[in-house]
Amino acid sequence: MKTVLFLLFFLQLHAQVIIPQQTQQLLLVSALGFKSTQATLQAYEKKDNHWIKIFEPIKVNIGRSGLAWGKGIIEIKHKKSDPVKQEGDGKAPAGLFSLDSFFGYDTQHFDFPYSKMTSQDICVDDSTSPKYNTLLSTRDTGLYKSFEWMKRKDNLYELGIVVGHNKKGLKQAGSCIFIHIQSDIDAPTAGCTSLKKEKLLKIMKWMKFSKHPLLLQLPFHHVLD
Repeated sequence: MKTVLFLLFFLQLHAQVIIPQQTQQLLLVSALGFKSTQATLQAYEKKDNHWIKIFEPIKVNIGRSGLAWGKGIIEIKHKKSDPVKQEGDGKAPAGLFSLDSFFGYDTQHFDFPYSKMTSQDICVDDSTSPKYNTLLSTRDTGLYKSFEWMKRKDNLYELGIVVGHNKKGLKQAGSCIFIHIQSDIDAPTAGCTSLKKEKLLKIMKWMKFSKHPLLLQLPFHHVLD
């Protein structure tokens, strides 16, 4: 299968990332380092085999402890000294990830699978549970010791995108990673990526599931050619 390749350089790191040919939309989140709690999001769309910038760059918040390499659709080679994402570390995952579905509190119409969250919906963050890193209803009686409610009083999940991080549910590798509404302009997250509601809605209306969009989140600045 044909692929689009591009090289990323940061200090001594040389990483080759393969973007599948079927992917026609990409969200690129670039930070200034592993300890950064803020980053820049740039949306791209592939036209005539070239990546075209969509919208202006968007300021986003990431993990309160910065970034760490996560479990995505490919294994990106990195230095052994680099941080690796673990459950509860407060770090957002770096890597290449699928964008699997949308969620929110109201009935919405997107060109994407969408779930309306209720007071019964949770995301399991108990790594000993067979339901680890999955969204489900509390009506489902799976075994889990800890979870987070998806219908929050602070409305951070009023709109959101499910990031396909650690889809195999590897223990302690991190769970419940979303792109969601920010709590404040400079407020870092527990490991997700957050931004203003109107900016997030704009991105969600632009995204199409048929174009196989991906998230590329990096601990260094990069511009896609």
